[in-house]
Order: sequence, then C-alpha cells, then structure tokens
Amino acid sequence: MCQINLLRCSKKNDSLDISKNGIYEMMNGVGAHEVVIESPDHNKELYEHDKEHIFTVLKIWRSRYQELGNSSIIKYTQLFRNYGSAAGASLTHPHSQIIATPIIPKNITEELEGFKRYYEENGKCILCDMVPFEAKEKVRVVTENEEFLSFCPFAARFPFETWIVPKNHENQFSEVSDKNLRYLADILKKTLKLLAEKVNDPPYNLILRSAPYFLKKDTIYHWHIQILPRLTKVAGFEWGTGYYINPTPPEDAATYLRE
Repeated sequence: MCQINLLRCSKKNDSLDISKNGIYEMMNGVGAHEVVIESPDHNKELYEHDKEHIFTVLKIWRSRYQELGNSSIIKYTQLFRNYGSAAGASLTHPHSQIIATPIIPKNITEELEGFKRYYEENGKCILCDMVPFEAKEKVRVVTENEEFLSFCPFAARFPFETWIVPKNHENQFSEVSDKNLRYLADILKKTLKLLAEKVNDPPYNLILRSAPYFLKKDTIYHWHIQILPRLTKVAGFEWGTGYYINPTPPEDAATYLRE
C-alpha cells in the first residue's frame, strides 16, 4: 500500500500588512510551507517506486495546488524537490516541498514576460512551438509518451538539464486530469531513472512551473517541470552576469541519456 504523509506550516490572513521603513518596504509573513513525505522507505528514491505510487504522489501535488489556490491571499505556489546535499537537501528521506506565497516571485514574473513577448510576436505559446520542433528534430529528446515530452532544452544552463512538458497546451498544473497524471508518472519515472543510472545519481533540483492563480484562463503560459542536476558550480561569472557556463551541450547530454 502507498503511504504518503503531508506536513504543513501555514500562516494565512485576509490581507497583507505592508509598511515602510525609510526607502525600504516590508510586509508580514503569510503563506504556507508543506513537506510531502513521499514514502515510508528512507532509502527508496521516487523513480524506484512503481508508476501507481508515483501517480499517487502527483495527485497529492495537484490537490495541494488546488487547495492552496482557494486562499484569497495566495498568488503563487511553488513545488520543488531538492535531491542531495549539493542541491540543498537537508533531509535524506525522499520528500518534496510546496511553498505558497502572497506575491509572484521575480523568476516567474520574468518568465511570464518572456512567454508574453513570444506570444505577441508569434501568436502562439512558446512551449507549444518548442515541443513539436524538438519532437521532430529528436536531437535533444530524452524520452516521450503520448502526452509528454522529456528533452534537454536548447542552450541549457546546466549539464543534463531536462524539461518535461505537456504536448498539449495546459496552463495550470492544478487542472491536469488523472489520465494525464498517469502519463506524467510514466515519463517522470523514466527520466529520473535515466539520470540516476547514466549520470551516477546526481544531486538535482526538480521545479514545477505553473501559472499564477490569477492567470487561470490565460492562454499564454504552459506549465512544465524543470530538472536541474547540480554537476557544476554557479560561481562569480554566473552571479555577476546571469549567464551560465555549461560544458555539456544539450545535444550530447540527450544522446547520452537516450542511448
């Protein structure tokens, strides 16, 4: 039987208390932080479970996105998985985390601007263009199934950086059907297993990108998962410029994982 636990720490109010201190702006701490304990087995990683277990984990992720979005104060929910100490994991027991905030994070705001700019210039979502192009080229594809594509993105920031993207346009992870969650369980298991077996079980950050709640009916954004292995160090050049040095071209990384 699949046993999964949820730990919650939340502080929700109906309004933000914003104040000024000279030139600085402050607000009260509100939101939610939840930890999903994915299995009672301390040493069994997510991909080592069967697809039914992973499907159950994904259903919990989806249900938390749905419930947290019902709060009037929450604007954005970020789900992530830190695996390995180099990726920031302080606990070795397999788990994922969910943090809901009353503001839209800077990275999400910048990503939304990029999606919007591409839509205005091309009349289409960028990932809706990217997925069929990558599927046709096949040089950066890791694996795929009927509903999802797993690939190393063009100009990847990190060696073996891999994205999992729905083939059909979907704005919110909270609205994914059970059918598609099963396909997601399948491709997530395959992708994580390939990384573990081919790249010597690297530390990584898994980040689920979904649209902010106020964009539920928007057609521009496309939810997806980013898996960022920590095989190189982010140092002065990267912090100073925002440019990343990746010694492994995504074409080579995908070929290595695939073959």
